Amino acid sequence: ASAAPPPLSAAKLYRPNRYVSLPAELDPDTYDTSPAKLRAEAERLAIRSRLKRQYLLQLNNPSPPAVIENPALLRWAYAKSQNVYPTFRPTPKTSFLGAAYALGPLLFWIFVLKAHRDRKERRIQEGKDKRPFSVFF
Repeated sequence: ASAAPPPLSAAKLYRPNRYVSLPAELDPDTYDTSPAKLRAEAERLAIRSRLKRQYLLQLNNPSPPAVIENPALLRWAYAKSQNVYPTFRPTPKTSFLGAAYALGPLLFWIFVLKAHRDRKERRIQEGKDKRPFSVFF
């Protein structure tokens, strides 16, 4: 008789569904060491080290240029300031904050002006104030 195969591990049995993403421990991208992936990582590391060396050479130059540009810093500043909307996601929180900032001041001033007008009208009707003659009010 042949022996039964060993049971599959939890990592092999686990399948991601549309409601729960795959945990990092089970994600092949975190532990995949294919030659193509290793080559791409080495390429990115080489690019980063070349950029770093170029920046440090400019920084430590005895007669430095007027402006030392750091490409990584430029990309970060662009992404932070100019490129806001492609990364913006409307959520209930941002929708609420947008409505609060748009309608909040308007509703506040409506309430203040209405309360002032009602108080003034009540004082006029009680005889404590006189209604001023005004063409515009």
